[in-house]
Amino acid sequence: MSSLFQHVAITAGVTVRVSVNFMPEQSRVGAGRWFWVYHIRIENGRDETVQLKTRHWRISDSNGMVNIVDGEGVVGETPILAPGETHDYVSGCELTTNMGSMEGHYTFAHADGTLFEVAIPQFPLAAPADSSV
Repeated sequence: MSSLFQHVAITAGVTVRVSVNFMPEQSRVGAGRWFWVYHIRIENGRDETVQLKTRHWRISDSNGMVNIVDGEGVVGETPILAPGETHDYVSGCELTTNMGSMEGHYTFAHADGTLFEVAIPQFPLAAPADSSV
């Protein structure tokens, strides 16, 4: 599993695994645009059903610019995970520099409606050296 997902965080029995890849075919390096795709797997290791409600991302580039992204669910879904279940999704990020990072947290709800946060591990966005302008 660690060879597929290089970055892992475990919070309150919920595991978030991240794999990230630079996408040269979707980048426009000459125009100062670099694009990465990331695959996230969320695993419910708790003994109760939980639901992902919101996401909070902190996206940084190598110039020190930080973009905060808050929203409902992930890719249009608010998955409900029973004990032992997983949810996978793929999304992407574009930067105006060839390096940066992402990190954040999800807000989940217990069955009784109370909320708790689950960390998303920090992961680098790094284009290969030969993809610079």
